[in-house]
Amino acid sequence: MFKRKNPLPGFGLSLGFTMMYLSVIVLLPLCVLVFKTFEMSWEEFWRWTINERAIASYKLTFGASFCAALLNSVFGILTAWVLVRHDFPGKRLIDALVDFPFALPTAVAGLTLAELFSANGWLGKMLEPMGIQGVYSPIGVVIALTFVGMPFVIRTLQPVIESLDLEIEEAALILGASRTRTFFSVILPMLLPTIITGFALAFARAIGEYGSIVFISGNIPYKTEIAPVLIVMRLEEYNYVGATAIALVLLVVSFLLLALINWLQSWSERFLE
Repeated sequence: MFKRKNPLPGFGLSLGFTMMYLSVIVLLPLCVLVFKTFEMSWEEFWRWTINERAIASYKLTFGASFCAALLNSVFGILTAWVLVRHDFPGKRLIDALVDFPFALPTAVAGLTLAELFSANGWLGKMLEPMGIQGVYSPIGVVIALTFVGMPFVIRTLQPVIESLDLEIEEAALILGASRTRTFFSVILPMLLPTIITGFALAFARAIGEYGSIVFISGNIPYKTEIAPVLIVMRLEEYNYVGATAIALVLLVVSFLLLALINWLQSWSERFLE
């Protein structure tokens, strides 16, 4: 019997290269961070991770990330639906623009958003009379995080919407269900696991964001300072202990989010079977 040859090396060699690559690029830096934390006492660790300034940065980081991920989930559903179910002039361009936050340097995005939402900016001029401050405020942080997290929800939803069986929707309409009821009773339950996964991905991406926020937030302590910015501030003060402690907090949260995302993906696959 003919045995198909694998173009890649054998399993053992391939696995060895894979583990070496992941160890050097991912595991080793993370282990160094964890071991560096062990060099400090518990008193030092808690002093730098639960002081008033650090807690304020956590609240803004996680709160703004949650709001941004929620906005992306709501509008991501609509955008993904339009791109999958409708044909219109310029569709390819709009579909390409969805990935623009991936390609654009985050510092450039932050500088552009800060100029756009400033008091003299195109959008800032319209927001200022309504008492909405688009820069140097938590709103500016949410705006920047919404920008960087947008593609995650849309790209997660698109293949699932494409795979939906149109006959199910047609059957619901034939049985007398309105379009609104068909969406909320038939389509939305099938999309819910994927929406949650996209939300988690956007939330995780927003937690570690730095470049797009430093310009639009103003980095005001206790008000618009996020945790990644606080880490950089500690490094500039040569306070490596404080920076490492805060970094470990974000690392633990990131691991928990990664575990949650993997569980959601597994649950989504079982739900859709």
